[in-house]
Amino acid sequence: MKNRSLTALVSAFARAYHAEYNQHPVFNDSLARAMLTDEEYHNIGVQMSQGIGFFLPDFKGSQEEALRAVVDFQLSPTPLGRAAFTEQALHNAVMLGAGQYLILGAGYDTFAYRQPEWASQLQIYEIDHPATAEDKRRRTAELLPPKPANVHAVPADLAEPRWEKLLLAAPEFDPSRISFSSLLGISYYLTKTEFEQLLSVLAELLPAGSSFAFDYPDGLTFTPEAGERTQKQVMMAARAGEPMQASYTYPELEQLLEDCGLLIYRHLTPPEITRELFQAYNDKQPEYPLSAFDNVNYCLAVKR
Repeated sequence: MKNRSLTALVSAFARAYHAEYNQHPVFNDSLARAMLTDEEYHNIGVQMSQGIGFFLPDFKGSQEEALRAVVDFQLSPTPLGRAAFTEQALHNAVMLGAGQYLILGAGYDTFAYRQPEWASQLQIYEIDHPATAEDKRRRTAELLPPKPANVHAVPADLAEPRWEKLLLAAPEFDPSRISFSSLLGISYYLTKTEFEQLLSVLAELLPAGSSFAFDYPDGLTFTPEAGERTQKQVMMAARAGEPMQASYTYPELEQLLEDCGLLIYRHLTPPEITRELFQAYNDKQPEYPLSAFDNVNYCLAVKR
């Protein structure tokens, strides 16, 4: 949790590449490209295309084709799918009265800078480790329009005790107001105890009716039955010094959420993600099909 900026940059690259090279994107992050310098964008692309032998050993083609294959196969399915899932759920929550959006582990998420009209009533809180938060502040100041008035940066290490004090001190934050929280890409890198503690803190802080969206690795993630992409993702995370810590069966997750006072409202497995979030894209661009990442599920929970 101390500094996941490299992981966040690769995620931003995947969202940017997908938006740039597809007429009918799964998720159109129109500002992701602006979060990266030209040099970063180029270097990440070169490194990923050169890794084609690891991701797809039987691949044959040009460097450009290799990059497209790596992005579509390994890099983009999870960042695209979970973003689409979360922002659809956020829209529904706002229509039902949610007034605050908490983005935990915000990384280089761009929602605050491309927010639609329906989000203008929200107070948006980007919560991330101070190092990543400062890097994002610098990038947005240089590359994006001025920060909207309803957006608040909360530099906080989620692994530190009482990090929520920093949120409580943030401008306009109201713990009595129904809120929507996203915790994307977080559950992988925390132990089960740490993830439960994080959810518990949020659930205690926010009122009944608040929603919590997150992705998580399923119970087969660390077994030989895991999908090929998952096995490689586990290897990559370990080599990068950011080892994945936990995975969850559905009953385990259900019990963890119940212990936090949360109920599962919506839950998608990889086949369901492909069908609900990727099928329209696949129908329009069949030459570059996408499938949801192996062993990664999406969950929307609500406080009772």
